[in-house]
Amino acid sequence: MNILDGKATAGKIKQRIAADLASLPEAVQRPQLAAVLVGHNGASETYVAAKVKACNEIGFGSKLIRFADNVSENELLACIQQLNEDNSVHGIIVQLPLPQHIDEQKVTMAVKVEKDVDGFHPENLGRLMLQLPGFVSATPKGILMLLEEYKIETSGKHCVVLGRSNIVGTPVSLLMSRNAFPGNSTVSLCHSKTKDLALLTKQADILIAALGRPQFVTAEMVKQGAVVIDVGITRVADTTTPKGYRIAGDVDFEKVAPKTSWITPVPGGVGAMTIAALMQNTYLAWQRITSSDATR
Repeated sequence: MNILDGKATAGKIKQRIAADLASLPEAVQRPQLAAVLVGHNGASETYVAAKVKACNEIGFGSKLIRFADNVSENELLACIQQLNEDNSVHGIIVQLPLPQHIDEQKVTMAVKVEKDVDGFHPENLGRLMLQLPGFVSATPKGILMLLEEYKIETSGKHCVVLGRSNIVGTPVSLLMSRNAFPGNSTVSLCHSKTKDLALLTKQADILIAALGRPQFVTAEMVKQGAVVIDVGITRVADTTTPKGYRIAGDVDFEKVAPKTSWITPVPGGVGAMTIAALMQNTYLAWQRITSSDATR
């Protein structure tokens, strides 16, 4: 068993971006990421804080806009439109989930495609499917960057993805089937209605778990020598810890890890890579926007 160290790999990616920025004249405007946070969801607060911290480490500018839970949809949309028009902002993220009275799809579609560094806009998802240039969702992109860093063989392998969300499961299944590296896998996309799920997971050379169900994947569901990517990150009550909870992935790490050839830890795996991929997307957005402005 070997660890796919997302934290170390993310550190390398951030260092490369920081070095590129450090070589630029001081007068050159740096990339800036704007994050919109609604309410006081503990997990969302943690995610946004980590993203702002990464911006500071690399040398990006960051802007955090907070709203109360009862913010109106129109007020939130107006904020996004203002960020779309702000030339100093190169990437925009709206932290999900949003309160029930707000249409998440409408908000996602309101973000300017060129600044949609989360890769959630339908146009970016469509570009992903058609293999056209665009922003790839940060978590799927981070997974592929991690596989590439460790030179994990994916061509001709059977990749089983657990979870069909538009944020992780569906886009990563498309990426893993592409004629590229990482990619060229035969992909099975599984979900809550999949019958005989364990029969499929036991065939997986590469298993990507993105269900949001802590410790769902057991040792009996994994074949010997598989590569296991754990996307899950859930707070589980634990009175033995100072915070009263611990972070658990979708995989029962203690029992599954001995059967694997490679596995991601939680935390320190895909979560760190998601933030690194978001930083890279923001850097790309800045390059495209500043290049476009220079040609006008």
